[in-house]
Amino acid sequence: MGDEIERCDEVRVHEDIVDNVTGKMPEEEILYDLAELFKVFGDSTRVKLLYVLFEQEMCVCDIAQLLGMTQSAISHQLRVLKQSHLVKYRREGKTVFYSLDDDHVRAILQMGLEHIEE
Repeated sequence: MGDEIERCDEVRVHEDIVDNVTGKMPEEEILYDLAELFKVFGDSTRVKLLYVLFEQEMCVCDIAQLLGMTQSAISHQLRVLKQSHLVKYRREGKTVFYSLDDDHVRAILQMGLEHIEE
């Protein structure tokens, strides 16, 4: 019984609640974009990369060494993260440093960690 979904004993729509939430629902395109964003977090390599950058701005060489992956594999994943506006980069001479794009990304990671550690 522990996995059973609880249901209402009677079928009765609470129109005021449904209308209230309907008025607050984002457009379909926005919800689609949100789902696509969460798909990016569905890959453990990308999550590792984000966590590394949560801790410290780093170059591809250092990330590859830390994660035991090739620079090519790291670059590929960083490209996906950059296209999703989760990471950004800055150039210093011949070295490119990556970091989280903004505090929203930091907050998403922090909340995710807190949620699974409960």
